Amino acid sequence: MPAPRPPASLRQRALMWLAQREHSRKELHDKLLRWVRALETARGLAPPDAASKPNAQGPGAPDARQIPELLDELEAAGHLSDARLIESRIHVRAARFGNLRIERELQQLGVAADEPARAALRDSELQRAQAVWARKFGQLPASAAERGRQIRFLAARGFSADTVRAVLRGAGCAEAEVEADGGDQPLPAL
Repeated sequence: MPAPRPPASLRQRALMWLAQREHSRKELHDKLLRWVRALETARGLAPPDAASKPNAQGPGAPDARQIPELLDELEAAGHLSDARLIESRIHVRAARFGNLRIERELQQLGVAADEPARAALRDSELQRAQAVWARKFGQLPASAAERGRQIRFLAARGFSADTVRAVLRGAGCAEAEVEADGGDQPLPAL
């Protein structure tokens, strides 16, 4: 049976998580804290609530009191960046979700988008909502029940009420239909 591997250092664990994807400072702090407490509990050397007590595991073992200092070092070295996290999260989520959902997700991570990023999201929300709606439904609702279903779908994706109304009114769809038809045929009445 192989000897048990020693636990990774706080720095190694943090860099491993940062190599997988961007994290906010708050999110990485919480993950590291949970990891240290799980190690302490698994070893039976410290109770689960011992984050404020001196490290009972000896020197070299991960200690929750070292986390803020480590996060400062990671930020100074450029490994941890809230701005990069925001940019990455917006880029990944914008094609599928509305502004409300993206902003709520960022808020849960403990960060907020700057005004230029929020303005860009606002400016593109209608086109993004139309693309999401077209992939899922492709045609305007024929009944009240179908209209409710489409409204709920777009609202659950985090699109604003004004954007949902505009999509279901067919706003912006006329230009796409004219281009697809060559502009020769009249558009159907809504």
